[in-house]
Formats: sequence, C-alpha cells, structure tokens
Amino acid sequence: MRHILNYLFEFKRLTIQEAEDILIEIAGGKHSDAEIAAFITVFNMRTISIDELAGFRNALLKICIPIDLSDFNTIDLCGTGGDGKDTFNISTLSAFVVAGAGATVAKHGNYAASSGCGSSNVMEHLGYKSSNSHDRLRKELNDCGITFLHAPLFNPAMKNVAPVRRALRLKTFFNMLGPMVNPSRPQNQVVGVFSLELARMYNYLYQKSDVNYCIIHSLDGYDEISLTGDFKVLTKKTDSILTPLHLGMPVVKAEELAGSGDVPGTAAIFMKVLNGKGTTAQNSVVIANSAMALTTYFPEKEIEECLEEAKSSLLGGKALRVFEKLISLQ
Repeated sequence: MRHILNYLFEFKRLTIQEAEDILIEIAGGKHSDAEIAAFITVFNMRTISIDELAGFRNALLKICIPIDLSDFNTIDLCGTGGDGKDTFNISTLSAFVVAGAGATVAKHGNYAASSGCGSSNVMEHLGYKSSNSHDRLRKELNDCGITFLHAPLFNPAMKNVAPVRRALRLKTFFNMLGPMVNPSRPQNQVVGVFSLELARMYNYLYQKSDVNYCIIHSLDGYDEISLTGDFKVLTKKTDSILTPLHLGMPVVKAEELAGSGDVPGTAAIFMKVLNGKGTTAQNSVVIANSAMALTTYFPEKEIEECLEEAKSSLLGGKALRVFEKLISLQ
C-alpha cells in the first residue's frame, strides 16, 4: 500500500486494473485501517477518474455474492448518498410506490455512512430482516413485487472498510459505487448522484452497459429529484434539465425534506408518508421520484401517466399494502 499511496500522492492515477487489484486487496484484509483511510481520502482531495471508478466497480462485482433474479424484470432505485442533505428516505419510499404501481423492485441499500439514516437502517427498524437467501428474495419478489438487498450481506469482504467509513463520516468513492454494484444486476435502474461531474461519469459507464437507466442530479446538490429547483436527467437517449413545473409539481423548501437525524425519527417520517399523511412537500418529492422510475421501467408510458400512477400508489394505499405484506413475510 505504501507504494500505491506514494504514487497517488504524486497526483498520478490508477488504471482500471490497478484500481480493481488494490480494492480487492483492501477487501481481503491486507491493509490496516490507517492505510485504508489514507487511500480513501486521496479521492476526496482530487477527482476520481472514470478508469478508477470502473476498476473499483469491477472489484466489488467480482468479490460479491451474486444473486440471480434475471428471470424477473427488476428495477433498482438507489442514490449515491453523500449529498450532505440528510433528507428523509425518499428513494426507499419511492421503491414501495413503484412496486405498488406494478413494477418489480430489487432495492440495493446499506446503513448510513455519511447521513443520519440509510435505507437498511430504516427497513430494519421497521421490522424487515435482511437476507441473502436466494429462495427468500425470490419469494418476496413473487409475493410483494419488491425485495431489499442489504449490501454487506452480499459483499462481506467489505467489512474491513465499514469501520473506517463510519469513523470518517465523509462521502467517499464508496458512495459513488453503491448504485453500480447491486449484486442482482437489475435490468433497469434509477440512480441519483450528488454532483454533475459524477452524473457524467455514470452516464459514460452506463452507456457501455445493457442496463435501461436514468441518472438524476438536482442542480442544488441533491442525489434525487428534490423539487427545490432544476434537476438534470440523463438516459441512453436524452440529456435534459427539467424543473418542478415540468412535472406539474410545486417548488419545495429544503427544510421540508429533512429527516430527523436519527433512525427512529426518520422511520416515523417514513411511516407517516407511507400512510398517506405526509406533507405536500414530502408527498410531492416521493411521487416525482417514483414517476421517473416508472417512466424508466415502462418506457411506453408518458410522464403524466406515471405521475398519476405514482400518486395513486402512494395516496391510494397501494404502496402501504406492499410494505405491510413484505413485513408480514419476515
């Protein structure tokens, strides 16, 4: 590691293979926490390259426990995190709304690393028991139209990195990797990213894949459609900047999207919204993100139709029924 660190401290970049090799070494426990922390922080001091990002992605996909859900047409809604906004769990709520509207969701998630409450935190608090059982996950998809893939269960080798990430409490390149390393390799993805630069990198890498994707970045920094202002949308065919008005949605204030800062409080917000008792701002942002996922999953549908289906799923109780059925299986 000393050789790699000195190399990086000279402002040099890793090739795809070098990036893959060093991350596999880290996952294999070959380096100390101090060395891992030094390595991680290099990429907070300068922009990660596309080759480095691709190499790190390749490493995690190579060492993960794969799960074959290929006979389902699944979609993942996953943000990078690391935007520093500490919102309530918008993408996790949207996953249930999307499932309630008829899509099949394989949601990838993890505990919070740089925020108050990650998707795995809220789901476990509400009674979901994470598993990497092939039969269990398939049953959830068959019965509920949704399953959750808790990242550490599929990449147990990354336990060597988790304590360092928790201690640093900074966004790192691991935030950048999360959406790209869903072990079930879903056919469809909606990915939220925390910067325009990362959106362009993701678009470059996803263009080379066969994934049907949509990359989202709100221009004021959110890794989702925040409705606090304009947002960027990138797909295989389009590159556009939209406004809340394009979706027929109100502009909301940042404070209206805040989580509570802890797991119990954020889980309470989650259930309030899921029960149809969210504020206008909370409901609107969940519906907007859900509609974008539905247009990705059902490309033949117009955004207006998907907005109505998302609204019906959330406010008509369909999303809640999906959640209740999933929890009943635990």
